[in-house]
Amino acid sequence: MAEVKKAQPTGGGGGAWTRFVTARPRLTLLVALVLTALAVLAGGGVAERMGSGGWEDPDAESTYATEVLEREFPASQPNLLLLVDAGRAGVDDPGVAAEARRLAERLDAREGVDGVGSYWQTGSPALRSEDGRQAVIAARIAGDEKTAGETLQDLAPDFRGTHGPVQVSVGGPLAVRHEMQTIIQEDLLRAELIALPITLVLLVMVFGSAVAALLPLGIGIVAILGTNAVLRGITEFTDVSVFAQNLTTALGLGLAIDYALFVVRRFREELAAGAGTRTAVGTTLRTAGRTVLFSALTVAVSLAAMLVFPQYFLRSFAYAGIAVVLLAAAAALILLPAALLLLGDRVNALDLRKLLRRKGRADARVRDGASGAEGAGGVGETEGAGWGRAAGMVMRRAPWFAVATATGLVLLGLPFLGVKFGTADDRQLPAVAESRVVQDELRDGFPGSPGGALTVLAEGQATPEQYAGYRQRIAALDGVARVDGPVTAGTGGRTHAYFTVVPDGESVGAEAQRVVGELRAEQAPFPTSVTGAAAVLVDSKDAIGERLPWAAVIIAVVTLVLVFLLTGSVLIPLQAVVLNALSLTAMFGAVVWVFQEGHLSGLLGFTPTGDIETTLPVLMFCVAFGLSMDYGVFLLSRIKEEYDATGDHEGAVRHGLRRTGGLITAAAVILAVVMVAIGTSRVTNTKMLGLGVALAVLMDAMVVRSLLVPSVMKLTGRLTWWAPGPLRRFHGRFGISESGNEVGAGTGTGTGTRTDTGTGTRTGTGTGMAEAPGQADPARVPAKTG
Repeated sequence: MAEVKKAQPTGGGGGAWTRFVTARPRLTLLVALVLTALAVLAGGGVAERMGSGGWEDPDAESTYATEVLEREFPASQPNLLLLVDAGRAGVDDPGVAAEARRLAERLDAREGVDGVGSYWQTGSPALRSEDGRQAVIAARIAGDEKTAGETLQDLAPDFRGTHGPVQVSVGGPLAVRHEMQTIIQEDLLRAELIALPITLVLLVMVFGSAVAALLPLGIGIVAILGTNAVLRGITEFTDVSVFAQNLTTALGLGLAIDYALFVVRRFREELAAGAGTRTAVGTTLRTAGRTVLFSALTVAVSLAAMLVFPQYFLRSFAYAGIAVVLLAAAAALILLPAALLLLGDRVNALDLRKLLRRKGRADARVRDGASGAEGAGGVGETEGAGWGRAAGMVMRRAPWFAVATATGLVLLGLPFLGVKFGTADDRQLPAVAESRVVQDELRDGFPGSPGGALTVLAEGQATPEQYAGYRQRIAALDGVARVDGPVTAGTGGRTHAYFTVVPDGESVGAEAQRVVGELRAEQAPFPTSVTGAAAVLVDSKDAIGERLPWAAVIIAVVTLVLVFLLTGSVLIPLQAVVLNALSLTAMFGAVVWVFQEGHLSGLLGFTPTGDIETTLPVLMFCVAFGLSMDYGVFLLSRIKEEYDATGDHEGAVRHGLRRTGGLITAAAVILAVVMVAIGTSRVTNTKMLGLGVALAVLMDAMVVRSLLVPSVMKLTGRLTWWAPGPLRRFHGRFGISESGNEVGAGTGTGTGTRTDTGTGTRTGTGTGMAEAPGQADPARVPAKTG
């Protein structure tokens, strides 16, 4: 059995930050408690101020046309539909018609409602079901998303239900968004109720101590409540998507637990080595604390990349993600050290695992010192030795593991080559949701393609002949089934008109998107703008495609720079970017295979639409890439620390995986539990986000970090740590390392003897200063025997 014997650290809690954090721990926790209480008050009701849209580009042609049509022709853009079911009597029955007209008049009299029209008013066959049992009353509720939602909430109960001979259901785009917002809030509460107790049980299993297990959970709750307050403030200045709350919960718990695992594990390790409480806290902050800060920066940068996109749906996740990451890191680096300083050895109190073990085994583990040295995902030497042996086995067969693992990941991602992008619609909701039922009835029982028509807005003066000629030309375009209009109106000396164009095929299919391009390219004697579901999709794809390279460059460049500052290597940052990208292939392949093609839809409880909402892959990439870097930083920091101390490349890889393999796996499993809880949502996009990111996290921790990283580092050998002379000097001055001294300085010394299972005995001394990569001081490279 491997054993660790460490000399006592020579320094106390040196460093300005350490002195600041540990000066008044009780006052620190008291201030944090007050700020958390204020955050609860400030963040209360934040969900009610959020929107459920945000997929459109606000500067796109389709957005402009929609806004003009809403203002000039409210009836052309109805967002409220009352589905009137007359049963066997039929919609043309005199009693049914009279009641329907009364309903339409009542609706028209409501404040904030414009453009009321119905089948009984217009006689339009598009508003009557093919079997004659149902018909539609359409209207537009004016105002922004929040105002319109409040109006809907006020009037819906007055119209929903039985009215004489008819049964009325409330639907339309506004009802869909309102119901989606309500369901998301309910599902988020359920996810938290699922995730919190399971997470606590897992943390107890990881730490053993109930006291230690409660610390990460507390940090996560502080981060979540603080982020809700931040989002509440942001809603005063810009739109924020209600979907962002799911990310707040997931990252608030997940990252806080990751950071707390790393900090508490290092603290317990220092205590087990004989350090005093204050010294252990100081060493933890100077080592694990730096890694946590570095990790938080990498995750925040990945999420910040979404700010380059114009859709507020994506920008909302950047707001929430940056806030929750920074708050989780701040709590882990301020509140957690203060709590550890007050707890001291009591952090190991209440070992609940004893209740699940036989007394004899419990006594044996206590004699082995497990209660002091274990924790945080199996960092004790016995468990860690298994990870070390696994790393050794992988490196002995490095070419096979590298090729087989990379090939398998690429194959898992192949379904994504067949991805089809679309727009989110009512089918995101469960099949029993009222607004979804209304839309299903319109899709299946009414003629035409409800919601699938394109609208061409014409502005400026024009003669009837010019309108007629333009209508003839667009009607002759390939893929156009029918053209209606123009409908004209003039206000303020400016004339507006619109044409309704019904394309062949699906409302947002490839044919409809091609027709959008044809309409926009068609010459007209007046300015025109095209909108509609297919036009919104085209504009959204263009906006994402135009800005995606910038987001990718931001993530790649900042990741390369930060990983270089951590490792001082030129090759490792490149490896990190490539391997992180590979870790996401399974997620993207599963997204298409499951959610686009519909496999497992019955088991998971969603309706496949044959496409993926355009913004979702971007969101999932940014979130999953950041989380992958989180685990990558944890592993690389320990490998780098060991390599600086010994100059033994393979031994450093083994040591890094032995020390962090269990930690990363435990953190990944806990984060996956949180994401799966989010994935239990009844809204398809939220389900896709939760389950997809959970898969990516598990693949990264259990496949990439365990198999691909050690095999690739074995193949690159000592070249892994190479950097040109100028960059070595730059890193020596500005680099970040998990060592017991300030960055680029310090002279603390330490000596120790370590026996590693399967590696022999190594002894040596170290100055605590990181040498340039591949340039370890021979005086510091220990003799190796065995």
